[in-house]
Amino acid sequence: MRLVLADDSGLIRGGLAGLLTRQGFEVAGQTDSADTLVPLVDDLVAKGTAPDVVITDVRMPPRMRDDGLEAAIELRDRHPAIGLIVLSQYVSPLYATKLFEAPGDTAGTGYLLKDHVAHVADFIRAIDVVASGGVVVDPEVTTAMLRSGRLGLTQLTRRENEVLDLMAQGRSNSEIAAQLVLSEAAIAKHVSSIFAKLG
Repeated sequence: MRLVLADDSGLIRGGLAGLLTRQGFEVAGQTDSADTLVPLVDDLVAKGTAPDVVITDVRMPPRMRDDGLEAAIELRDRHPAIGLIVLSQYVSPLYATKLFEAPGDTAGTGYLLKDHVAHVADFIRAIDVVASGGVVVDPEVTTAMLRSGRLGLTQLTRRENEVLDLMAQGRSNSEIAAQLVLSEAAIAKHVSSIFAKLG
C-alpha cells in the first residue's frame, strides 16, 4: 500500500515513515507544509503512482492553524478515490465535522488523535480500514462530537445507535461487522448514514 505523509515535525514524520516502512507500507512522499501537500499528491497521481492513503497533521505551515485539514479537504475534492487520515493533537469536533462534510464518499476517511498513533496495531488497522473505504474516528473525538450538543441522536435508528456505540469504543468497521453479524458494506452504509444524520 502506498502512503503520503505530511507533518511539520521532522521527528514525527520520520518516525511514522520508519514505522510504516517496517510494517510493509511504501511511503511514496513526505512533506512538512500544507502548501506542498496537494502538489505532491497531484504529481504522484500524474505519474501513475497515486497514494492509497494520505496521512496529514491538522496544524501545519504556512499559517499553523488548520492548514493540513484544508489541504486534505482539497485533496478529497481533487482526488476522491484517495483515502485520508487526519491526525490531530486536539479533540476537535469542529475539525472532524469539516473533514467528514467534505464531498466524496468513495474513499475512506479517518480522524485520529496523535496520542493514539502510539498503538501501532490500532494505527495499522485504521490505515487498512481507510484504504478499503471505511471510516475511522478516534473514540475521544466521537465522544466530544456527541457531547457538543449539536448532534441529533434522536434521528438515529436502533442499529445506527449500536454502530455509533461501537465506533465510540474505537472499533473498526470489520470489528463492528463481526460483532453485529453484518457485512462490512452494511456497516459502511450505517456509518455514512450516522454522519449524515448527525451533521
